[in-house]
Amino acid sequence: MMETVRETALDNILSKHKRDSSELIAILQDVQKEYGYLPREAMQEVAHFLKLPESIVFGVATFYAQFKLSPAARRAIKVCSGTACHVKGNGDILAAIERELGIKPGETTKDFKYSLQLIACFGSCALAPVMVVDKTVYGRVTSEKVAEILKQD
Repeated sequence: MMETVRETALDNILSKHKRDSSELIAILQDVQKEYGYLPREAMQEVAHFLKLPESIVFGVATFYAQFKLSPAARRAIKVCSGTACHVKGNGDILAAIERELGIKPGETTKDFKYSLQLIACFGSCALAPVMVVDKTVYGRVTSEKVAEILKQD
């Protein structure tokens, strides 16, 4: 599969850059923009192109939070862990999501449908506890409402 990818999109990306290690971050950004994440095979090709050890490319990709090493989920669920949300029961919301989807914060479902993140604060304290699915904010969420929200696919 990567051979086809390399011959097309990846070659196009690499052709726009100099074979200089100073191009590494820009190349990784372009690769991620194309694929939505950094496929392992693409990182190997980038290392080969720049004549760098694969460990350097992987090290840069894992150092910066902007880079993703696995495909993104179709739907992103974020639960606020700020003080107001914590006091109002965000733990119950989190537990309900974990039961429904079988994932913990930082994980993605096996079908790549959902990912789950804990966010420090959304700044919507008056709506605590808050849960966001993609760009939709849900306020005053209860564990009972979690299943309803997730069914609104």
